[in-house]
Amino acid sequence: MATKDKTQYTCNACGASSAKWLGKCPGCGEWNTLEETVAEASGAARHRYQSLAKTQAVTTLSEIEAADVERTPTGQPELDRVLGGGIVEGGVVLIGGDPGIGKSTLLLQAAETLSSQVKVLYVTGEESGAQVALRARRLGLAGTQLRVLAEIQLEKIQAALAVESPAFCVIDSIQTVYSDQLTSAPGSVAQVRECAAQLTRTAKASGCAIVLVGHVTKEGALAGPRVLEHIVDTVLYFEGDTHSSYRLVRAIKNRFGAVNEIGVFAMTERGLKGVSNPSAIFLSTHGAPVPGSCVLVTLEGTRPLLVEIQALVDSGGPSPRRLSVGLERDRLAMLLAVLHRHAGVQCGDQDVFVNAVGGVRISEPAADLAVLLAIQGSLRGKALPSGFFAFGEVGLAGEVRPAPRGQERLKEAAKLGFSIALVPRANAPKKPIEGLTVHAVERIEEAIEVVRGL
Repeated sequence: MATKDKTQYTCNACGASSAKWLGKCPGCGEWNTLEETVAEASGAARHRYQSLAKTQAVTTLSEIEAADVERTPTGQPELDRVLGGGIVEGGVVLIGGDPGIGKSTLLLQAAETLSSQVKVLYVTGEESGAQVALRARRLGLAGTQLRVLAEIQLEKIQAALAVESPAFCVIDSIQTVYSDQLTSAPGSVAQVRECAAQLTRTAKASGCAIVLVGHVTKEGALAGPRVLEHIVDTVLYFEGDTHSSYRLVRAIKNRFGAVNEIGVFAMTERGLKGVSNPSAIFLSTHGAPVPGSCVLVTLEGTRPLLVEIQALVDSGGPSPRRLSVGLERDRLAMLLAVLHRHAGVQCGDQDVFVNAVGGVRISEPAADLAVLLAIQGSLRGKALPSGFFAFGEVGLAGEVRPAPRGQERLKEAAKLGFSIALVPRANAPKKPIEGLTVHAVERIEEAIEVVRGL
C-alpha cells in the first residue's frame, strides 16, 4: 500500500505555511489565502536552497575592487532610462503589469534589437512559437537572429540556456514555469518562488541577463510571494489605461540605477515607441486659460515633468465630497484646512474634486502649492495667466517649503515656453533665467496675494 504524501497549507500572499487549514494566515494576517500543497522533505529543501552568489572569503570593504557595471542598450531609449542605461551582465529584471498592456510587445522589440549585438533567447510559456512569430510580423520585426523556445518546464529551460549560452533571455512568464522538484501546480507560491530563485542563480553563474514577466493581482501588486521582488535586481511596473495609447514603465527597485525613474511609451500599430517629450501628454490643450487649472513641475526619478492639476469646486450641501484622482485624498483634506485657516479661503460647504491630467500618479508633496492655487482659482472663477506654473510643499503652519532640485524644474519649464513661476523662496534662482519671471513666497497667504495680483 502506497504511503500518502504529507500535505501542508501555504499562504499565497506571504509564503507562510501551516500544518492545517486556517481562515486567517498566521504570517501576514490575510484571509482565505492558505492553499494545500505537498510538504517537501527537509533534505531536498536544503539541497535546493543554495546561495545565490559565489562564496568568498571575508574581506575588508576598502580592499574590494568596485568597477562600474557595463551596460548594453536595448534599443529602446525610454526602457534604457528606467533600467539605468541598459541591461547588466547577470542582472535579473522583473516586469509586471495588467494583461494586454504591452509587456510582451516591448520585450519582443527589445529582444529583436539586442539580437543584432548579442545572442538572445526568448522563452514563451503563455504562447506558442507561431503566436510569437505572428506578433513579430505584425510589429515589422525580422527575427533573423532571435532564438525562441516554447517551454514551461524549468529543467528544460535551464538545459536550453546551457546549450544556447545567450547573453539576454526573456521568460514570459514566470507564473507559467514549473519545476519537477515540486508537486504543486504552475503559478503556486512554491513554484514561483523556486523557479525565480533557480533562474536567478543561473543568471549570476552564467552572466546571462534575464527578464522575468510577472502577472499582477486585482490590486495591481505582483502575484506570488513578495520574496520574488527581493530576489531580483530590478522591479519594473507597467502602468497606464488600456483605453489610452500611452504607457508608463516605472522602476520600483533598481540595484543598478535610480528608483521611481519612469519611461513613457506610446502604443502604435508598430509596437511601443518612446515619447521624447512626455510633458505634452500631461498638459491639456486649452485655447485660453480656464479657472481651476494650474501647471505643476513634478520630479519623476531624475526627470522633471510638467503636469496640469485641475480642480473643480462646487456647492456640496451638508455633506461635501473630497475626491482626488492621481493625488492622495487625505493630503487634499489637510490642504483644504490649511487654505481656510491661513489664507481665509473657505471650502467647508463645497464639493472639491482634484485631478492630475493624463492619468499620472503624483506622490511628492511639492504638488501642494499647485493644488491649492487650482482650488482657489476654481472657487473664485478666475483663471491663472497663460504660461504660469507653480511647485512647493505647504506645511500645516501655512509655510511654503522648498522642493528638491528646484533649479532643474525651473529650467525645464522655461525650456517648454512657460514664463511665470510661483515657487518657495528657497528655490528662487540665484541668476535670472531668460524669459522666466519668478515670484518667490514663504507662506500660503503670500502666494494667494501674488496670484490675485496677476
